[in-house]
Amino acid sequence: MTEHETGPGDRAAQQAGGATARAGVRQDNGAQVKTGKDNGGVPEVGIPELVIISGMSGAGRSTAAKCLEDLGWFVVDNLPPALIPTMVELGARSQGNVARIAVVVDVRGRRFFDNLRESLADLDARGVTRRTVFLESSDEALVRRFESVRRPHPLQGDGRIVDGIAAERELLRELRGDADLVIDTSGLNVHELRAKMHAQFAGEEEPELRATVMSFGFKYGLPVDADLVVDMRFLPNPHWIPELRPYTGLNEEVASYVFNQPGAKEFLDRYAELLRLVAAGYRREGKRYVTIAVGCTGGKHRSVAMSEKLAARLAAEGVETVVVHRDMGRE
Repeated sequence: MTEHETGPGDRAAQQAGGATARAGVRQDNGAQVKTGKDNGGVPEVGIPELVIISGMSGAGRSTAAKCLEDLGWFVVDNLPPALIPTMVELGARSQGNVARIAVVVDVRGRRFFDNLRESLADLDARGVTRRTVFLESSDEALVRRFESVRRPHPLQGDGRIVDGIAAERELLRELRGDADLVIDTSGLNVHELRAKMHAQFAGEEEPELRATVMSFGFKYGLPVDADLVVDMRFLPNPHWIPELRPYTGLNEEVASYVFNQPGAKEFLDRYAELLRLVAAGYRREGKRYVTIAVGCTGGKHRSVAMSEKLAARLAAEGVETVVVHRDMGRE
């Protein structure tokens, strides 16, 4: 993420609690149909698809929202949580003109969780299809972003920026745990975040499950947005082979070396089988996104080669898969 993502500051003209709607309407009838008196007497309406965007101030909420707007979603920024069901009802009355709604909800809404829990329960009772995208970032990255634009954190009060970040992280802990998709923007710029959002939401038809397979180096830290983590350091490191050291796991010779080691192919086969079970469970539970982190020491050889093979296995199983090599080229 870069300089424009600072929570309340990037909407300086808005008052706290106010809502600003962006025009972004897809002109089709992609919503599910519901009938009956639960819709306020309307005989037949299309219930819009709903995405709730939340997360840490400065982590990129407005960029994520802008990406959905560009994809044809009707985006509402800083909508009080209590008004989310009303927004969905208005969309349902639009005769299909507002088929997809994205709502940005954050700590600027003040009585955040009390109203949000009630609103989400109301939406569930109405059978609304909803997903939550949570934008995460490290404390260091957030402090750097706030300091770069010289704006306070919305919760810091008379304290420091880190005090506001800690308070917000605690306030959002439950929402983060329930989120369908968590994106860590600590090492991302605006364009990379937009690419991630585009990869998840650009399709005309939503797949049953989307997977991100991410290679990484343990010496650079665990990915905070990983759902599953596996360790390739049980395999010999190509770094110690002089002729292979300059290359990455994308190189055919490096990949051949990795998969010719004892246990490599067996691991791939057994872990792919395990992921079939996990994917089936995720589908039953309505989880649409999973991030699988594959690590080695530096994130250059073993993890990269295994990530590529694992992603191919998932794609062959019908899972839409994106491969990200987080630390490749970092040395």
